[in-house]
Amino acid sequence: MGGKRAEWSNPVEFILTCVGFAVGLGNVWRFPYLAFRNGGGAFLIPYFICLVAIGIPLFYLEIAFGQFASLGPVNIWKINLLMKGLGFSMITVSGGIALYYVVIIAWCLYYFFASMTSYLPWQDCDNNWNTCLCQDGKRNFSLPDPWLGARNECLTFDYPINTTGVAVSEEYFRRRVLEITDGFESTGGVKWDVTLCNLLAWTIIFIVLSKGIKTLGKVVYFTAIFPYVLLTALLIRGLTLDGYKQGIEYYFTPDLDKLTDASVWSDAAVQIFYSLSACQGGLIAMASFNKFDNNVLRDTFLVPIINCLTSLYAGFVIFSVLGFMAEAKGVTVPEVAKGGPGLVFIVYPEGLAQMPVAPLWSILFFFMMATLGFSSAFSIVETVMTGLLDEFPALSRSKWRVLGFRFGICMSGFLLGLPMTTRGGDYMLTLVDNAVGGFPLLFVGFLEVVLLCYVYGFFRFKRDIEMMIGDRLCVKPCFWYFGACWMLISPLALLAVIIFKIVQTEPLESDGYLYPDSGQVIFWLIQVTCLIGIPGWFIYYSCKKGLGKPTADWGPALPENRTGRYSVAFNEITTNGSAPANDYSVDMMKMQPNEYDNKAYVIDTGDTTATKF
Repeated sequence: MGGKRAEWSNPVEFILTCVGFAVGLGNVWRFPYLAFRNGGGAFLIPYFICLVAIGIPLFYLEIAFGQFASLGPVNIWKINLLMKGLGFSMITVSGGIALYYVVIIAWCLYYFFASMTSYLPWQDCDNNWNTCLCQDGKRNFSLPDPWLGARNECLTFDYPINTTGVAVSEEYFRRRVLEITDGFESTGGVKWDVTLCNLLAWTIIFIVLSKGIKTLGKVVYFTAIFPYVLLTALLIRGLTLDGYKQGIEYYFTPDLDKLTDASVWSDAAVQIFYSLSACQGGLIAMASFNKFDNNVLRDTFLVPIINCLTSLYAGFVIFSVLGFMAEAKGVTVPEVAKGGPGLVFIVYPEGLAQMPVAPLWSILFFFMMATLGFSSAFSIVETVMTGLLDEFPALSRSKWRVLGFRFGICMSGFLLGLPMTTRGGDYMLTLVDNAVGGFPLLFVGFLEVVLLCYVYGFFRFKRDIEMMIGDRLCVKPCFWYFGACWMLISPLALLAVIIFKIVQTEPLESDGYLYPDSGQVIFWLIQVTCLIGIPGWFIYYSCKKGLGKPTADWGPALPENRTGRYSVAFNEITTNGSAPANDYSVDMMKMQPNEYDNKAYVIDTGDTTATKF
């Protein structure tokens, strides 16, 4: 089975890594807005139902799968080599996510450095990037000249009827940070300050991942925990602002009528699916470094619950400030609320600029956002590295070769991200985000559940898990729950979301901008690229080798864990590593029942069904 695989120093490192992987930027900018838009407190009902029916079962399936085989997301498909393309799809999706995700971290770093001043650059409109429509609270656009003669070029400007202007923070983001062009086909050249921030981000990622989980396991103590300190500080500050109650009421007041809207349930399912980082290969990769007998059942409930509670907590932080902004402007919360990056880089900075000691709070906020981003990016990039290192063991023959490979992955990530750091890069970033986070993840998740539970077999997979954690009293009842979800509820729910998205499919657009034909083609090509490995490998391997089954060396990675049907003695005298029905209980060398500590494997030797629950 090869050399001994690296392992986490203790279970806490794995838990913190999974928490950091799951808790990312989307917890701050996506969940609070979805809850607000979809019925406030009522949104928690479909959200937690989807957590129980989809999130937790998929999380358990992936970390149990990875821990059992101690293999990365590509090589693990020796369980059925016909489906190895599923592993390639996983790391392709993870690679695509990493490209745009690190660029967003670069934006956070840009704002972090820009905040290191006594006066934030988006606090007023007296800058060369501001237009005549800039609004910093000092302009009255009902006047013929809102600037009162301060800007000569605005004396003849044709102001739109009933305009209230454009927020100074929005102009800073779009005209200073991004210098955004007028369309997808106009790149506008590389934006070097953003590019340097992107290079810094990839440099940090390389340093942290240079020794794999040896360094990652230590860094997560900071990146997974410290954001909670900053979130708490920002929440305390938010609760001292005027109007905070208005924001929190809008965020949490339940609108039960929304529960009859199918899109609300779809949003809840998609949010759970994405927020837990399922089906990207990352959970398999991180779990592959666990000790064989690590309690995955405990981790399965702990990490998703922490992730969901963090999303809820972040909502209070965000909407306390939105309530303050609404009261200061004399408008309602819906008029200032936005979702996605606009919430983090436009709306929230506007609120920060109105606080006393604004630069301090801005530094803390964007440092928190960068830390949240890095905690997810480390695991995403390590997923790609682990998958390729496992698949191509020649890369691991020396520590310098491994270091060079890791450097090459990070450098490739930086170079491939350059189109997103041009002045038209925001269009490409949005396109890639929508492409890799859409159908590819959903199809990978659906096929993964079907393959493990129907092709490999639920009962066989159940016994594999029992081999790791035993069949204690708390384990057996859980399999009734997980069995129902894996065999029926989760695949049907994923299939329903896929169908719902197919029905709702429209040409790609963002904030009212309809992408040109070239953008639409690239959008679909990215999705096809993420998925083409699945049918491509299936056709190639079936033509070459025939229909697949687990290889002879499938099973626990370490020899001391290869008991029962995975024992060396058994595999030496069976054909092609295939196992008879009673392989759990018979020592094939002695032809008599084995004695195992795990009594799940002591069964009647006359029973040949091999499908006992």
